[in-house]
Amino acid sequence: MARLFSIVVPVYQNEANLLNTVPKLLELRGRIGDYALELVFIDDGSTDRSFAILGDYAAKHPDVVRVIKLSRNFGQTPAVQAGLRFARGDCVGIISADLQEPHETFADMLREWEKGTKFVIGERQEREESRAHQGVSSIYWTLIRKLAFPDFPAMGYDFCLLDRQLVDSINQINEKNSSIFVLIYWLGYRPVRIPITRKVRSQGQSQWRLWSKIGFTVDTLIGFTYLPARVITFMGFLTGILCVAYFAVLIAIWFLHRSAPPGWMTVTGLLTLLGAMMLFSLGIVSEYLVRVLDETRKRPPYVVETVLGSSGDPPAA
Repeated sequence: MARLFSIVVPVYQNEANLLNTVPKLLELRGRIGDYALELVFIDDGSTDRSFAILGDYAAKHPDVVRVIKLSRNFGQTPAVQAGLRFARGDCVGIISADLQEPHETFADMLREWEKGTKFVIGERQEREESRAHQGVSSIYWTLIRKLAFPDFPAMGYDFCLLDRQLVDSINQINEKNSSIFVLIYWLGYRPVRIPITRKVRSQGQSQWRLWSKIGFTVDTLIGFTYLPARVITFMGFLTGILCVAYFAVLIAIWFLHRSAPPGWMTVTGLLTLLGAMMLFSLGIVSEYLVRVLDETRKRPPYVVETVLGSSGDPPAA
């Protein structure tokens, strides 16, 4: 029986890309040898014609194309989590719907998987994108390398192939407010890295806005490092030392010159500094409490509205 290779493709507002993307992925059947192919598209609450276009392909290729429509936009991580739960392959690939990564590389990834590798990533060597976009992305990936995983790909990754064992491990995790690709790396499987070039987007517009990137960075720092909590401890320790030193200076001035320094500017400055630090610390604590609240509510990370194409009952989220 032919082994099954599944590809998970998160889709959000990709109407401009899909008429080009789906045929190219279908063409992989001629590149992957004896493998059967399954394409699992996750429509993450798109409001354009993405779902209609995917529905047409599911009707034409019901044995290959599977479309999972989520009830609203839940985000990239829940969308990929949904795709991994519905994917039935012996190994599963993940790629973005804009195909900025070279999808042909899946054939090379399969050869590595056949050798026993459980985790293969397309490691970016170059990015044919604007300097501003590269600069913002590099900040995020640098933080991951410095604070969480020193051997994490320098330019990140979102193009990879996972063994079924790894997919099953991810499917046991319902963690919210996280990054799916950092979470996969956290499992500890050593990846084989295949160098690739990330192309510039040829059609459509990226849905990653600046505030989305900032929120994503905060989620990752809180989810995979202890830095935010330790910042509070460090600030308290440093402030304590500075206050002791400052009061020692005041006492020395009093004994040497029998005069106290002007008071109102000193008091105002100290109160402002301490107030700002307290608010900042409360903000960090609030971020943790919000995430604890999310986990205790036990809500599913996504809600499936419709499943099109390919037989089989949908798994529980």
